[in-house]
Amino acid sequence: MSLHDDAVLVLKAYEDQQELRRLYLDHLAEHPDGMWKACGAGHITASALVVDPARERVLLTLHGKIRKWLQMGGHCEPDDATLAAAALREGVEESGIEGLALLPGGPVRLDRHQTPCAWHLDVQYAALAPAGAVEAISDESLDLRWFGYAEVADVADESVVRLMQRTRERLRPEDDERRG
Repeated sequence: MSLHDDAVLVLKAYEDQQELRRLYLDHLAEHPDGMWKACGAGHITASALVVDPARERVLLTLHGKIRKWLQMGGHCEPDDATLAAAALREGVEESGIEGLALLPGGPVRLDRHQTPCAWHLDVQYAALAPAGAVEAISDESLDLRWFGYAEVADVADESVVRLMQRTRERLRPEDDERRG
């Protein structure tokens, strides 16, 4: 199965944000190259919000080109077999943390935004860092820092805040089970 086919399946299974989901699916139907940076009409990207093992903070990168605090993420690569694999690869590359694990349940959110290269149709996942994880700044980043949930709105835009909120909702059932 191609990455394009995987993206279609992932988006068909995603049950939230119906209007935006339809826009993504229409984009892929109209653009066979819609997964790749070369698609001038925009392209699917994959990202992952990294959560610390205690589930109290998120790791954000100060993006070198955009100069905003963001989750880890970016363009899909030819070697990515799935959107989830692309998000995980981006998470590891930009955080320096090996052993990240995507939260179950598929994407957390979708977010469409304009960038200097084109529209990004971002499929956003969340990943849990393993115990003892140590981050390492990448060449794409100006800084890398852990922020408590209450601090995110002070440094990041609404897209990142919404991703964090949805991630926390997804984490709650697991947190309740751990306390149980």
